[in-house]
Amino acid sequence: MSEVSIVGIGQVPVVAASPLSLRQLGAEAARLAMDDAGVEQVDAIFVGNMLADELQGQKHLAALIADEAGLRWAEALQVRAATATGAAALRMAYLAVASGQAESAIALGVEKMSTDRDQVISALAKGLDAELEVPGGATLLNTNARLMQLYLERYRCRIDDFDGFALNAHANANGNANALFHDRTITKESIDAAPVVSPPLRRFDAAPICDGAAAVVLTRTDQARAFHHQPVKMLAASVVTDRFRVDDRPDPLRLEASARSARSAFKRANVHRSDVDLFEVHDAFSIMAALILEAVGFAEPGHGWRLAADGEIFRDGSIPISTMGGLKGRGHPIGASAIYQTCEIVQQLTGTAGVNQLPDPRIGLLQSVGGAGSTVLTHLFGL
Repeated sequence: MSEVSIVGIGQVPVVAASPLSLRQLGAEAARLAMDDAGVEQVDAIFVGNMLADELQGQKHLAALIADEAGLRWAEALQVRAATATGAAALRMAYLAVASGQAESAIALGVEKMSTDRDQVISALAKGLDAELEVPGGATLLNTNARLMQLYLERYRCRIDDFDGFALNAHANANGNANALFHDRTITKESIDAAPVVSPPLRRFDAAPICDGAAAVVLTRTDQARAFHHQPVKMLAASVVTDRFRVDDRPDPLRLEASARSARSAFKRANVHRSDVDLFEVHDAFSIMAALILEAVGFAEPGHGWRLAADGEIFRDGSIPISTMGGLKGRGHPIGASAIYQTCEIVQQLTGTAGVNQLPDPRIGLLQSVGGAGSTVLTHLFGL
């Protein structure tokens, strides 16, 4: 297997409702990434999208976007892993280049969610068990609300103990031109006063519905500098699958797939968790961010929220997360989210993160969650 590096990134700013069509969004992100890499053609493009079937009535999306982007003759395949779809596209592109099946590849994520909110929620629920969960009214929102309620009861903490996750995300989004939110008035008081969307989750405990697209260009590390003066290495990519339903797991508050996926990536990259300078977590819900931090080993069970409350997840903390706003502040266009996070890790490692720049980061960690923790992908990046 060859070593793989990222040599180009492209991000279309996240918005509540884009005037661009789904194919235009995807093609624009691909062109931006190829322009950054200085290439006009690639061997393969892997497109991550979860909802186009339901929301746009569109299948065969990868070939459609490849055509729109001018990538005639390229291998073009759509990839899915529910809410971890973007990370799955990244893994497939990584494997294609590492295995030698492609000399260069694009991992692209795109989602256009600006439609009827109830339709979006219903479509997202298909990431759960359609036979045993959805008929009873289960959605990703109320499933995460149930996890939050269990956490509050087991560890005897309060919902406002989680405020630090939203405060950090929105503060960082203010410095990211591609983020959906740029509201400098968000305070602990405004978070606590926000309406409840699914008890006990409040508006600021859940990521927003939005539109967006992002892409990265990958090639072999031994030729990466021919494309870009600051290529970023992909050190590892791993994926682990747990029991599909939360209720079938020994402990609903233990994200075992997260723990195992992280251990696998650390081993493959010969990296210890203490080497990680920034962590882009799947903070679609504040409870999920806390559970991921615990599963990966940055906090003991029941103490993930303390990293937020004590400011340790902030840019000047011990384990900065969501440094450009995360899913909560930048926005969570499902299929594109992990690709945005990859672009943002590249920005941090190459010193191009602007006002959000961390001091000399060397290792970036990305973890993405499919469904309610049934599938977890981990990627590690370095210079």
